[in-house]
Amino acid sequence: MHCPFCRHPDTRVIDSRSTDDGAAIRRRRACPDCGRRFTTQETVLLMVSKRSGVTEPFSRDKVIAGVRRACQGRPVSEDALAQLGQRVEESIRAKGVAEIPSNEVGLAILGPLRDLDEVAYLRFASVYRGFETLADFEAEIEQLRAGRAATED
Repeated sequence: MHCPFCRHPDTRVIDSRSTDDGAAIRRRRACPDCGRRFTTQETVLLMVSKRSGVTEPFSRDKVIAGVRRACQGRPVSEDALAQLGQRVEESIRAKGVAEIPSNEVGLAILGPLRDLDEVAYLRFASVYRGFETLADFEAEIEQLRAGRAATED
């Protein structure tokens, strides 16, 4: 780690602490050359592999933006969207892999979105799963009704 002040190529770690429920490490460092101190934050980079073969870093903001489009016109708060984004990221990180296919990100979104708003869930699922006919919507609505009946009993 280079010192951000004098660019010395080596620094000493003074203190390390876990942050974000273990998802990141915060380190306090000191430069042996200039004596200045600074803080770094280290996180594991989670990569998403797309169908095209391209890989890119996971972005909670992209998850929230996609869900926000599905929730347009629905009574869903920004806080609820942020919590959904966090739940999706936590479930993906819990798998313990460094690279995850994009379709698994979509699957991780569907569960929390179903709990948040059923209409937004249908909108998202229709695009994600590629609904082409009215029968596709009817089958999904029937599954939602069956799930709701099971939880009411």
